[in-house]
Amino acid sequence: MARIGIVRERPGETRVAASPTTVGKIRALGYDVSVEGGAGAASSFPDAAYTAAGAAIATRDEAWGADVVLSVAAPTDAEIALLQPGATLVGILSPALSPDLLAALAARGVTALAMDAVPRISRAQSMDVLSSMANIAGYRAVVEAANEFGRFFTGQVTAAGKVPPAKVLVAGAGVAGLAAIGAASSLGAIVRATDPRPEVADQVASIGGTYLEVVVPDEQKEVSADGYAKATSAAYDAAAAKLYSDQAADVDIVITTALIPGRAAPRLLTAADVAAMKPGSVIVDMAAGQGGNVEGSVAGQRIVTDGGVIILGYTDLAGRLPQQASQLYGTNLVNLLALLTPGKDGQLAIDDTDVVQRAVTVTRDGAVTWPPPPVHVSAAPTTPGTDAAASTPAKAPKKGLSAAAKTGLIVAGVAALFLVCAVAPAPLPQHILVLTLSVVIGFYVIGKVAHALHTPLMSVTNAISGIIVVGAMSQIVVPNPVVQVLAALAVLLASINIFGGFAVTRRMLAMFQKGDQK
Repeated sequence: MARIGIVRERPGETRVAASPTTVGKIRALGYDVSVEGGAGAASSFPDAAYTAAGAAIATRDEAWGADVVLSVAAPTDAEIALLQPGATLVGILSPALSPDLLAALAARGVTALAMDAVPRISRAQSMDVLSSMANIAGYRAVVEAANEFGRFFTGQVTAAGKVPPAKVLVAGAGVAGLAAIGAASSLGAIVRATDPRPEVADQVASIGGTYLEVVVPDEQKEVSADGYAKATSAAYDAAAAKLYSDQAADVDIVITTALIPGRAAPRLLTAADVAAMKPGSVIVDMAAGQGGNVEGSVAGQRIVTDGGVIILGYTDLAGRLPQQASQLYGTNLVNLLALLTPGKDGQLAIDDTDVVQRAVTVTRDGAVTWPPPPVHVSAAPTTPGTDAAASTPAKAPKKGLSAAAKTGLIVAGVAALFLVCAVAPAPLPQHILVLTLSVVIGFYVIGKVAHALHTPLMSVTNAISGIIVVGAMSQIVVPNPVVQVLAALAVLLASINIFGGFAVTRRMLAMFQKGDQK
């Protein structure tokens, strides 16, 4: 049974690699857990809470000397020296930017797993630390902007006059950008967003934002296959620069989140754009740590320009919500450990043939194993004219009925209905006519309802089964055993349908209620 050590992070890092809740889940995988004393203090997790979860409180040397060490930040040289040869280190290691760190870990004989190298595929979503932290950072960026902004976000009509809503521009609609859009929209601001990936337009609109498309004549729009933005063309950059200049002069708050994997952050706002903003405007440059999207931003600092524009280059936005960030990060780690411990026996087993495990393994057996082989992801939808469409054989379209065939079927159906009504004994023709009209009307009514509303619609309309109950109860008194049995079954099944429909409706409505309203 291996021992897992949860270490105390260096000063300035408020997160911790495990919360008391996730410690219990790690122990359920068969591991012993040691937590360095005070490791969770900055995240409001006292040592007593870890002890109650079954962990042992350890010294610094004991935590770093464990078989598996979990951390948030990359280790220093002194901390690497505390690792045991053959141990496993799991943390945010930035392998693409830290070749010296990887070399030192390999020389120490440490197997290093980089949480920020989890591939962006469906199976690995539960381990995606970058998405978890970006979600928190995007929300916190809006909170920081609101703290600096001198007005309401939402518009108001008061006895003292009308207050206009704030205008917010979010550059980049990835995980962080969408979180910022949702937070700013919830506060009542007018939110606009840009992104080179056209497929995010619906996502922006769904959370209250307006997607601003960068129009480039005669340029083919490229749909992202892996969820990351790609480098853009010179024509796109020129059109985007014009859009940003126009928006900077109009909006009150700008939040930039644009990053391209493996490259410096693209420059979106120039000094001239910043100078054109109104005094008191706020810019949050979430890419400041990678060079910055905004000219004049400084990583980790708050800058006020001569024109009164506030530029925030904070690089610890996720760490400003330490308890939440630690909980999500710890959950990502638990999910990775569950993958690496298939037997739940406290023994770490890395499978190099698994694309997720291979992608996160950056050093092993004294060698640097970064970068990993490319991970093949599902191809993005293609549009006519793209190379993918040209190289993939097109499937033959499904042939539908011709207009003449549809007309013929309708005529045949009407003729059959009138034939049945003409020869069937009363009152059967009336019932058949009502049933047929109900089917036709129901088809056209339900067909016009949005797919998202089908479940609540069907659950409520199950109450129509009440008609069946009434009819069956009227037949259950007929002095015929067969009719009585069928009527009893109809009452039972229709009653189940009715109560089930309302139970489903109640559960769906509960999803949209706050805890104190349930």
